[in-house]
Amino acid sequence: MSYQAIRVEPVSPTIGAEISQIDLTRPLSNLEVQELHEAIAEHLVLFFRDQKITPQHLKALGRHFGRLHEHVGGAGTTARKMAGEPDVQVLHYDETSEQIAGGEVWHTDQSCAAIPPMGSILYLHTVPPKGGGDTMFASMYAAYDALSDRMKKYLEGLTAVQDGRLAFGPGAPISAHPIIVRNPVTGRKSIFLTPFIATKINELPPDESVATVKFLSEHCAHPDFQCRFRWRPHSIAFWDNRTTHHRALWDYYPNVRSGFRVQIEGTQPPTAP
Repeated sequence: MSYQAIRVEPVSPTIGAEISQIDLTRPLSNLEVQELHEAIAEHLVLFFRDQKITPQHLKALGRHFGRLHEHVGGAGTTARKMAGEPDVQVLHYDETSEQIAGGEVWHTDQSCAAIPPMGSILYLHTVPPKGGGDTMFASMYAAYDALSDRMKKYLEGLTAVQDGRLAFGPGAPISAHPIIVRNPVTGRKSIFLTPFIATKINELPPDESVATVKFLSEHCAHPDFQCRFRWRPHSIAFWDNRTTHHRALWDYYPNVRSGFRVQIEGTQPPTAP
């Protein structure tokens, strides 16, 4: 795909691209917004460097893709709302932290919500001084495409219960969503499942349910589907939450990794026909 207003450099054959020749501290042109839509549809996660932005700048970027999503969670969530900015979540980790968002496992943000977010945009202003704290991303398009035709047929029409209490504690939502979904923008099919909160597949007996979730967990984490982002101060990662898994690494304790995030409202994950 050809881009005129922005520069798009893929970081792997499967997922991820670094975006440059753009300044997110100023209003974006219609062409820049259009090309960002095209880039995230093509690459699933976009990375930006050297963007010294405010929460208002991050919210403005998110609103080019939809209304902002209100984080749903329970008593154990590590993200907290920014004072005066209820649409912005603060993600700050240091020597006092007991865990990090996502629990160091592969997941899709808020997949326990009745309507999970379309996307997440994370900005980090402070990163560990000697590296660490990378985020890994995996394409669920690639994970779906790598399934055998027999397995694709088997998974069609199955729904998984995703229990947010396993991630966020008491008070978090519990929802059931299709395992195979079709992206409303591209029409491509992908796997939609956060394995560690998937308690059962409704249409299968218990033993088959457990085995299928285990298989999908291992399959979706295959290195061939992944890229890895090394953070620097004032970097941004923007991912399509409908078609990716991600995993944050907590190898920097007791150093500080700090920033803030917005999420974009989504729609009910559609069953893929």
